[in-house]
Amino acid sequence: MKSRILVALLLAVVIALPAVAQQSGTTSQDQTTTSQPSSTDQAGTGASGKPALQSDTHEGFWGKLNPFARKKYVQRQTAPIRDRVNELDELTSANSKMIKDTDARAQEGIRLASTKANEADQHAIDAGNKAQVAQQTATTATNRLTTVEQVVGNIDQYKAATQTEIRFRPGQTVLSQNAKSALDEIATPLKSQRGYIIEVQGFSAGHGTAAIATSQKMADSVVRYLVLNHDIPVYRIYVVGMGNAPVQTADEQGGKAKRMSGGRVEISLLKNDLEQLATTSNAPVPASQDQAAQPK
Repeated sequence: MKSRILVALLLAVVIALPAVAQQSGTTSQDQTTTSQPSSTDQAGTGASGKPALQSDTHEGFWGKLNPFARKKYVQRQTAPIRDRVNELDELTSANSKMIKDTDARAQEGIRLASTKANEADQHAIDAGNKAQVAQQTATTATNRLTTVEQVVGNIDQYKAATQTEIRFRPGQTVLSQNAKSALDEIATPLKSQRGYIIEVQGFSAGHGTAAIATSQKMADSVVRYLVLNHDIPVYRIYVVGMGNAPVQTADEQGGKAKRMSGGRVEISLLKNDLEQLATTSNAPVPASQDQAAQPK
């Protein structure tokens, strides 16, 4: 009977020892934590802003390894570590998101800056093209002004362009077919021209007023044909009857002029620079960059 009681007491002592040792270890750990506040302050805070975990220097009754540790005791010891790990995961995720947002904003800023730079380059190119067109327009206007000044200065300076001679038989004032063909050759190109005059001089054999009248009639027949058949304005034709005035022929340049037998009419086409001005005014104006870009 006594031996049974002794065995029961031994078993009770063996069962109670782990609980007493665990409780004493926990109490000593709390005392160590509360007795060393300065070490936590010295260690500083972690990434989460909370104090860093302190290592447990108290080994307890069983030393570093407690073979009789309970599940709640293990959970209580690992809970702070698990919480800190979760906080670090959240901080890492938040930092990654912030980095991505910052990178996205930086990329957007770079894209906008590049777009603005390209627009500025395009504006500069357009301005350069417009300046070039303006320079060309100014140069064209200057050239036209110079041409106008020259034409206005030489408006009464006519130069011989074409000369034709029509011969008449003695006493004849009617145009022959060859004479009409020669006049057609002169007058046909004049329908679309301006800045010209036609000089008609009649010469006739004989003496005195009779020769002048005959030469005038021959010249009038030429003028009448030009006005009626080619619509040459009368104000562009200058007529004079020279009678039997001596005329110096082309093969007698530098020699003595002589009187010619029969009748003849000299037609001279004279032009000034007005036609050149008309050609310059009809020249196309350089198109601007905007007009060139428009679809046709």
